[in-house]
Parts: sequence; structure tokens; C-alpha cells
Amino acid sequence: MILSRVRDYLQTHRRVALYDLALHFDAEPDALRGMLAKWQAKGKVEKLPMGTTCSGCCHCDPATIEIYEWKG
Repeated sequence: MILSRVRDYLQTHRRVALYDLALHFDAEPDALRGMLAKWQAKGKVEKLPMGTTCSGCCHCDPATIEIYEWKG
């Protein structure tokens, strides 16, 4: 998977759950965490605190979701 595709998805959606990224890219969450860490190191992505909602459908338990937000 290309790091730029993850960037493009985040730029489009702004705030994304790791689970949604994994589904979209058909990838393991750990692989995506590594890519997200690269964007975090550049100051482009922020991992939001546990309990933050994705502003989506509200069906998930916020305590179990990793949310990332594009800051670029």
C-alpha cells in the first residue's frame, strides 16, 4: 500500500477510524498504524484521545475506536 493513498483518504475524510481505514484498504490495522505514525511524525496526522467520536453513525463504543485526524 502506498503512503500517499492513506494521505489522500485522510485529506478527503478528515477524521477516520482505524477500523474504517482497514476496511477501505483491506489491510491489517498494525500496518496502517505504521503508516499513520509516519504522518504523525511529520505533524500531518493526530491520533485523537480515546472516547473521541468519529462524527459518524454513533453505533460503535467510543472507548474501542482509534480515531485519526488530518491536520495537514
